[in-house]
Amino acid sequence: MNHIELRALDDDDLDAVFEMMRDPEAIAMAAFTAQDPDDRAAFDAWIARERASDDVLSFVVTENGGFAGTAASFTVDGDREVTFWIARHARGRGVATEALRLLISREPLRPLFARAAAHNAGAIAVLTRNGFTEVSRNVDFAPGVGREVEEVVFTLLPVLDG
Repeated sequence: MNHIELRALDDDDLDAVFEMMRDPEAIAMAAFTAQDPDDRAAFDAWIARERASDDVLSFVVTENGGFAGTAASFTVDGDREVTFWIARHARGRGVATEALRLLISREPLRPLFARAAAHNAGAIAVLTRNGFTEVSRNVDFAPGVGREVEEVVFTLLPVLDG
């Protein structure tokens, strides 16, 4: 496998992140995306809020030093969540699995939660390979596909000393 790392998101990454998050194939798989992925002003405002928040840890995923995606952790309704988005050119080679492993090693809080569209078998496989287990399912409107989609919620519990 290639060398995978997480590094801090910087201004030079923003164009690559925006383009990655506009990929129609990725949007269809992620489903729960921005209302208008082509709206650069909305993207810039969102990323500025994320970067300004003390609650959000945002990283760029690199493969052999090049841009391969993003990974982040944040809090929603008191629960710590993780997310990852891997660029099309970096999929299918273990990049997401390793990026998530690195992210959860940097996130001390447990339990951790994650969400994936039920039809996104790749994301579900990455989560389960990293120890996440399904805890619930719900249906919600997904802007990326323009309809209601089943969402799977996962958790990663703390390791119990035995």
